[in-house]
This record gives sequence, structure tokens and C-alpha cells, in this order.
Amino acid sequence: MPSGDSMKRVTQSLVRELTLTLRDAFIDYNTRFGQITRRAKRRFEQRDWSAGRVDAVERIDLYEKCVAAAVAEVAELTRNCEDPQQLLHQARESYAREISGYPDPEFFKTFFNSVTRRIFKTVGVDAEVEFVAAEVRPTEYTKNQLDSRVYRNRGALRYLFDEALTDYSFGVRWRDVERTIRWMTAEIDAYTASLGPMAKVVSVELMETVFYRSTRAYLVGRIEGNDWVSPLVIALKNSDEGIFADAVILSENDVSMLFGFTRSYFHADVSRVSTAVAFVKSILPGKPVAEIYTVLGRAKQGKTERFRSLDLHMQNSTDKFVFARGDKGMVMEVFTLPSIPLVFKLIRDKFAYPKDIVRQDVLDKYRLVFHHDRAGRLIDAQEFRRLEFDRDRFEDDLLESLLTSCSQTCVLEGDKLVIKHSYLERRLAPLNLYLQEAEPDQVRAAAIDYGQAIRDLAFSNIFAGDLLLKNFGVTRHGRVIFYDYDELCLVTECNFRRLPEARDDVDEMRSGAWFYVGPDDIFPEQFVRFLGFRDDAREAFLEHHGDLLDPDFWIRLKRRLETGQSPEVIPYQPKQWSEVAGPGHFVTR
Repeated sequence: MPSGDSMKRVTQSLVRELTLTLRDAFIDYNTRFGQITRRAKRRFEQRDWSAGRVDAVERIDLYEKCVAAAVAEVAELTRNCEDPQQLLHQARESYAREISGYPDPEFFKTFFNSVTRRIFKTVGVDAEVEFVAAEVRPTEYTKNQLDSRVYRNRGALRYLFDEALTDYSFGVRWRDVERTIRWMTAEIDAYTASLGPMAKVVSVELMETVFYRSTRAYLVGRIEGNDWVSPLVIALKNSDEGIFADAVILSENDVSMLFGFTRSYFHADVSRVSTAVAFVKSILPGKPVAEIYTVLGRAKQGKTERFRSLDLHMQNSTDKFVFARGDKGMVMEVFTLPSIPLVFKLIRDKFAYPKDIVRQDVLDKYRLVFHHDRAGRLIDAQEFRRLEFDRDRFEDDLLESLLTSCSQTCVLEGDKLVIKHSYLERRLAPLNLYLQEAEPDQVRAAAIDYGQAIRDLAFSNIFAGDLLLKNFGVTRHGRVIFYDYDELCLVTECNFRRLPEARDDVDEMRSGAWFYVGPDDIFPEQFVRFLGFRDDAREAFLEHHGDLLDPDFWIRLKRRLETGQSPEVIPYQPKQWSEVAGPGHFVTR
């Protein structure tokens, strides 16, 4: 029988092996993440957008694959261990020391938690084997300097931007670098003039890392004036004639939407993510840190940061969870805490008629959205498992509803409500309620943007399915976003048809369709009948988006998508050169 000292040495050796295994597993993940991210530059230069979409999906799936591989390795190492939980507890302390010198150590800790939660199927937080929220908090906001380039204004902005564009080289020529510089200078001069006659540009700071997403590259930074600061994003497009600036974005609101929770993730190869997050936060102070991590492609860290901030908020608040505003859904139970701008969505045990889907269908729809180009119109949902809250933080009617309609997901354990599976999303104003309460000009703008949301989704090969206003929300920027995914599908999966003409008066009087309707048949001419628009909203919608009611629009679009010709959905108002406007000027499309 081995001696106590011998057993201690074996344990220490195994703890060390677990520490290095988990460290190396995260390093492997991070290395592969960086390799995929760095491909974006080549995709942009070669305009290989289809390969870029494949890269985006591969990078999204990478984390779970690496966690699964690490779980298998840990299981193999601990298969003969009598108390693996105690062993992982010791490994956690060893692991914390091991990773302390690496950039972004909080990422290592989040990865460690992901592995242990899979192994022990943790409910809530198990401080014995995982890092608690305070320990995972980003640690390097002020410790390290951002990799950036600062350009001083020495009297003429055109010289400043000539220097800057020289620093950002691509394997493709500029279309007309002199005209690009003149236009960028004119845009910033116009913005500066709007601030007053004394406003001057002192310097421009740009992150060294170029941000890539879809068909665009972005230079991200800020302008510092004599007594003012503004965000600055320069959008670059690669055309047949070369690269040119497609937009100069200076509004905090516009930049915030570019980094928003309805956008696909950037591919940006930053050396220290936490310092990049801190920089973006400095130019977008209203943007939650969790969303910045997520839009940089670090979705797991964004999820961790959201949980950390939620946990902190729960400790320092007393209000109770209530039903979210809006019509009660047949598929999801939705609730919120009034003091935070989030909603929790839980899949019901059973779906009321006429829903003919099952739970797995809903999970598949969310997975589709997670992998798809959200085109600025699909809300990003974070999937959580095994959350727990004090039962007395729920209103009685909500708690009763959760325990009855979501009994497969929600259980009481003592004084805790355990939620086995949920989605967290940003809380929006339901469009149907917004249209009832808004001012006339806001109603008109929302109706127009509702049509644009349907169009943008369609261009990205998404058909919302259920176009009822209650399934859309309005952001604080006034943008209309789709958030009910149970009937969402691809445009290329739909069969768009024109309504057949009635054969006689009997057909006209039938309550249902007198003709055959297949499971994938869509009749665009009927859309507006079911929306419940008030007159002014209907008029605005038809004025700007009447073609969405024409089956030919959808049939033509489907054919384009089937041949790989995806129309662009740009997250800003693009501009183009105009011979009429003269050299160096752009006009809005």
C-alpha cells in the first residue's frame, strides 16, 4: 500500500498535469482563434466573401470543440481518482498561478470554468472548482497600453491622413488615394465646423488592428480636439478598381450600432483583448462591456462578463422579476428584471395550437441565428444553462407560470429557483406597443424601418416567417429588430406564390384557402392583412416597401441567393463618388 508521502507526490503530479493540460488546451484554442481571425485580411484583399462566411462559422464553433476535447482529456486523467472535485479544486489554485503572466488571464479562467461546469454539471456557481465572478473580471484595462498610432495635426488634415493611410497597407492598390484623402478630410472638416468656429482637430488615434466584417474593413479610433473628443471609424471597401473609403463615421450612435448586439462578430487580431475592449468602451461609454467582448468575437467572455455584471446587480438590487412587456408568446416564456435592460427567454414545455414544432426546432433556430449573418436585424442571444436565483426575487404569478409552463426547465431547490436552460437578450420595446404609444413621426419612421428590417433579413437569406408586429422590437436608436425565431427560415427554403384567382363566388366566401397550400408556400400579397398597422403606419410602409408584397420580388431574390449573389447589407449609409458632385466628393446612395 503506498505511503502518505507517495500518495501526496502522486496527487501533486496529477494536479500539475491537469494544470498544464488545461493551460495548453486554452492556448491551442486561442492560437487557432487567431489563425482564423488573421485570414480576414486575405479574404478582404481577395474579395473571397464565401470563404469569409465559412471562417466566421468555424471560429464560432471552435470554442465548444476545444472545451469538449479538454473535458475528454481531464476525464481520462481523473478516471481513477476517488475525489475528482477536490483534485480540480487544487488544480484551480495551481492554474491561477500558472496563467498569471499571460495576456488576458481572465480568458484562461473562463475556459477553466467551461471545462469544470461540463464535468460536474454545475448549478449556479461552485466556488470549490471554478473561478467566481470577481476572479474572472478583466484585469488589464489599465495595465497595458493599447497598440495604436497617434497622428498629430500639423496644420493640414490631408497630410495627417496621407501618413495614416500609408501605415495601413493592403495587398491591393487604392482606387484613388488622393481623392480618398480629400474626401475624408472634407468629412471631418464639416463635422468640426458643426461643433463651432473654435473647434480644431489636435490629433487622430487609430488602433493598429484593422477590423474586418463581411465585405468591409474598418479603421477604428478617435479624434481629439482642443476641448472635445469624437469616435472615428473609417469604412473601407475593396472594389474592382481598388480600395477606397466607403464612409467616415463620427457619430457615437452610429459607431455604437456598428458595434451593436444585432451585428455579426468582427475579425480583429488584437494582441490584448482587454485593452481593445477598454478603448472601444472609452469611445462608446454607454456600450456594455459584455457586448464589446462579444462583438469582438469573444462570445464566451462576453457571456461571462454579462453573468458577472448580472450577479453583481442581483446583490445590489431588490426589485423582482416580472413578465416582460408584450403579448404572451406560445413558444417562449419571457421575463425581465425592471432595473436591467435584459430579458430571459425560456422554451415552454408545450406549444399551443397552431404551432406544430417541437423544442429541438426552437434550439435549431437559435443555432441558425448564432451562425448566420444577422445583418443588424437579429438580436444576439446568449445561451445559459443551470442558473439559479432566490425564489423570493420572482413575482408570485411569474413563479407559478414558470413552474407550470416551463416545468422541464425550472425547478425549486429549497429557496432557489434553478433554471436549467435560458436565453438572455437585450430588452427592446415591442413594436406593436411602440406604435401605439409613439408620436406620429416616430410611428412613420418605425413602420418604414420595419419594412427595411424585413428587406435586410431577406438580403441575408432570412425570412422571418411570422411578420406580426409583436415579434419585432425597437432599440433605443429607433431601429427595428426581429427577435422571435421559432418560425424563422431561409429565403431559399420558401416557395413564394401569387394568390390564385377565385373561380366563383363560393370560393370567395370560403373562410380558408380553396386551393392547395404546401408547408413551404408563402403568399406575400397577404402580408399586410395580418400586421395590424394603423392607417398612418400602413401608408408609410406601403410607400417605401410596397414591393415586399409582390411575389416577383421574392422569387427574383431567391434566384439570386441560390446562385450565390447575396445583396449587401451595410451597417451604415454608404457613399459613392459622383462625377456630378465633382472631384473628391461623394453623394449618398
